[in-house]
Amino acid sequence: MWYYDSASLALLPERRDSMSEKRRDNRNRILREGEYQRTDGRYRFRYIDEDGNEKNVYSWRLDKNDPTPKGKKREPSLREKEKQIEADLFDHIVTNGGNYTVLELVEKYVSLKTGVRHNTAAGYKTVTNILKKDAFGRQRIDKVRLSDAKAWLIKLQQVDGRGYSSIHSIRGVLRPAFRMAVDDDLIRKNPFEFELASVIVNDSVTREAITRKQERDLLKFIQEDRHFCRYYEAIYILFHTGLRISEFCGLTIPDIDFGNMRIKVDHQLQRTSQMEYVILEPKTESGIRYVPMTGEVAACFQHIIDKRTAPRAEPMVDGYVGFLFLDKNDMPMVALHWEKYMEHIIKKYNKIYRVQMPKVTPHVCRHTFCSNMAKSGMSPKTLQYIMGHSDISVTLNTYTHVQFDDAKEELLRVAEA
Repeated sequence: MWYYDSASLALLPERRDSMSEKRRDNRNRILREGEYQRTDGRYRFRYIDEDGNEKNVYSWRLDKNDPTPKGKKREPSLREKEKQIEADLFDHIVTNGGNYTVLELVEKYVSLKTGVRHNTAAGYKTVTNILKKDAFGRQRIDKVRLSDAKAWLIKLQQVDGRGYSSIHSIRGVLRPAFRMAVDDDLIRKNPFEFELASVIVNDSVTREAITRKQERDLLKFIQEDRHFCRYYEAIYILFHTGLRISEFCGLTIPDIDFGNMRIKVDHQLQRTSQMEYVILEPKTESGIRYVPMTGEVAACFQHIIDKRTAPRAEPMVDGYVGFLFLDKNDMPMVALHWEKYMEHIIKKYNKIYRVQMPKVTPHVCRHTFCSNMAKSGMSPKTLQYIMGHSDISVTLNTYTHVQFDDAKEELLRVAEA
């Protein structure tokens, strides 16, 4: 019997007398050191891994040109596996991917991501839960090929019914996890290094800004509606400041600086899936800023403060008190509240008017503000500051929606200058 020695990259004999014999298989072919054929015809190769442990690999075929026995699953031949083992030992690649399954790899990756935001942690938990229920999660990482990774994502969309955005987030966890496996010499290549849009259909809906006329019609409807008029000032502010909804929900009375006509933005309010209220700092330094107020926006804030009913006990979240908007339980309103309010508003509007209003969310309000400011000629750097973007390309490419009429108007303006 012979062993593959990882230190010298050579096969070493187990017994001295074995060198005097030339062992052959049942087809009379000479077997190399470490190769054996069992009585059932299956081949075996025995070697020593980097940790000094004895390992065996098997195959029903000795050479790549051998046929696969009837009723047996086709797999690489024994000598193809030997070649891969030799290459792995030379490059110090851990055998069998360290025996990690996809789920175990992701769990290890997630365990090393400390100090992440609560919504990021929730995303990690979602991915691990998916893998726990899916056969793909039990697959050994060194067995996952590029085609396997693609097939699984296609299955998530076509069979499980997940949307492009959801799958994009899932791949956003799997890809760095497998990248870690490559860095740790568990595998050679990352099977998730590919363009997602080339594999699955991008069925995500682009969040478009609404037109100025649509904005005016919607605000007029809200202001004149007996029930929804209570939300007019808040929605006006969202349309005319570009605040993120989590920034808006986190505003407290001291954040509104009427003397300098500005809004202090240095934190966000969110509620976790466990119904815990948390204050988060902006993701980047660009998120910390002062947003200027127009007279109309200031008037809306003043109306909100004047109408605010003091609760029996002011809710405190991570040291912050005096939130502008409280729910029926005297707790700060969060993004979900405003998303639902707008959903009901649009539903009622579209029941009354023949010309339908598109879906409007707090994020659409932000899109609309940015688009309107860009069309009005605000400089990109100024708009970037107000929006709180760290990268100006986000301001220009993601939020600014230029239509043909806008392009025509701009062309005529430049031509006449």
